[in-house]
Amino acid sequence: MTFWDHLDELRAAIIRILLVTVAFGVVAFFFKEELFDVVLAPKEPQFVTYKVLYALAALTGNDGEGFFHVQLVSTGLAQQFVIHMKTAMCAGVILSSPYALYQLFRFVSPALYAHERRYVVRVVGYGYLLFLVGVAVSYFVVFPLTFRFLGTYQVSGEVANMITLDSYISTLMTLTLSMGIVFEIPVLSWMFAKLGFLSATFMRRYRKHSVVLILSVAAVITPTSDVFTLLAVSSPMYLLFELSILIVQSTSSVKHNSLL
Repeated sequence: MTFWDHLDELRAAIIRILLVTVAFGVVAFFFKEELFDVVLAPKEPQFVTYKVLYALAALTGNDGEGFFHVQLVSTGLAQQFVIHMKTAMCAGVILSSPYALYQLFRFVSPALYAHERRYVVRVVGYGYLLFLVGVAVSYFVVFPLTFRFLGTYQVSGEVANMITLDSYISTLMTLTLSMGIVFEIPVLSWMFAKLGFLSATFMRRYRKHSVVLILSVAAVITPTSDVFTLLAVSSPMYLLFELSILIVQSTSSVKHNSLL
């Protein structure tokens, strides 16, 4: 195939991806109640994360029940409709992502050898799985704890919290996307180790520098400027860094044994 033939194939793949994404987005738009039941669930005191915390508190002899209420408000005439469309399209992107990965792999696979295809499938598969894990960690752990702390924090009992819907949605989406990308650290470390660019010794030697870098990156990607959210985001990043050291070490050991 010529360059222009490849370009036509890529354009066709992108068009198919966009059509499927828009289709899922339209479906999500019409299932408004179900969509926002999921999106707004972390603001409810009976969310699963809070129930687990209540149960753990009861085991320690403390009050196992807790109640909080944060009122979301809309301050713009068309804000709720615009947020509805944005949220539906984000749902469309998430739901269509497996199909998008399949189309991209289908486009590049003819140019790969058999062993290269295996590596690509492994990297993309594990990368996508870890991305979903990061999204789940953000939805069930990072965002609920952040929302409850910041949403109920008051400098005085006379100052009521009125959180805008736009602030809630943007914080949720930013944290979720950021945590999904952050959870790609082990896959990237494994790939760099396979290419010989990264070693466990190097990562251990610069562990202290990595902590500073992790805190800096967490400060950039967090949508709020408070210390609580910074720690909530940077803690999983550091755990992933330590896990990456073990992955790189095992990869280097396997590579060394194969050479022997």
